Amino acid sequence: MSTGDPWDGAAPLIPPQGPRTAGPTVLRMLVGAQLRRYREAAGISVEKAGYEIRGSHSKISRMELGRVGFKERDVADLLTLYGVTDEGRREPLLDLADHANRPGWWQEYGDVVPTWFEPYLGLEQGAVVARVYAVQDVPELLQTRDYARALVTARHPDASADEVERRVEMRMRRRRVFERPDPLKLWAVVDEAALRRTVGGPETMRDQIRFLADMARLPNVTVQVLPFACGGHAAEGGPLTLLRFAEPELPDVVYMEQLTGAVYPDRTADITRYRDVLNRLGVQAEPPVETQSILRDVLHQLV
Repeated sequence: MSTGDPWDGAAPLIPPQGPRTAGPTVLRMLVGAQLRRYREAAGISVEKAGYEIRGSHSKISRMELGRVGFKERDVADLLTLYGVTDEGRREPLLDLADHANRPGWWQEYGDVVPTWFEPYLGLEQGAVVARVYAVQDVPELLQTRDYARALVTARHPDASADEVERRVEMRMRRRRVFERPDPLKLWAVVDEAALRRTVGGPETMRDQIRFLADMARLPNVTVQVLPFACGGHAAEGGPLTLLRFAEPELPDVVYMEQLTGAVYPDRTADITRYRDVLNRLGVQAEPPVETQSILRDVLHQLV
């Protein structure tokens, strides 16, 4: 049985609005990837590069992975070190680094967004494909406001009403990825447990199931249900997300959220393994054509 990626073979996913609107996180990754290519082409070690900008080799590594912002002087000094003296090559990268330093919209919610979650928000906003396995809850991009509010209230019992609403509003704003000229392509495998757990009461859950069914009808959204009857499966380690970007030089990003932090496995072998797990889940889950029928059954059984 095939374990192919349903998005493979599609047309190139190049955002029509261009890379500068991809969000600061993705822009930092692009600048970092280009700096790494220039450094490797010049045969210069990360240690030497770090010394040149009065930093460490770990700072160069973080820059090349797009995990920190850029100082214009550092980028300019590195380009000189790497022998990139042509203004036609220097200026576009310096300009891109400047755009990468501009804050994303989510920084307006800095009081309710933990620092470890900010990088993911930037990656999600810049991705063209998101593949998700959800175990306990409906995927956050597919949640209704009331369902999200019930989850936020349960997970932050000491939060004030205003804080809860800000967290919910931030989650709703993330859904704008579906309103772009190049809307995010989402492929979600949802465990049956997430559909059977009545979050926020029966009426909230009924509205959530209806909304999920509506979203699953969109051409850029695929929802599959992994039923209890399938038994053991490839992702018993827990929920995970894989993000893909339009820029071919950027690798897929794997994201696994924990209670007080997140993990980003970045070795090529690890990314390949998680991609394979998602492919296998797509085979083990009920096919997308069955989703509407399954959701109707869940809806009818809600009391």
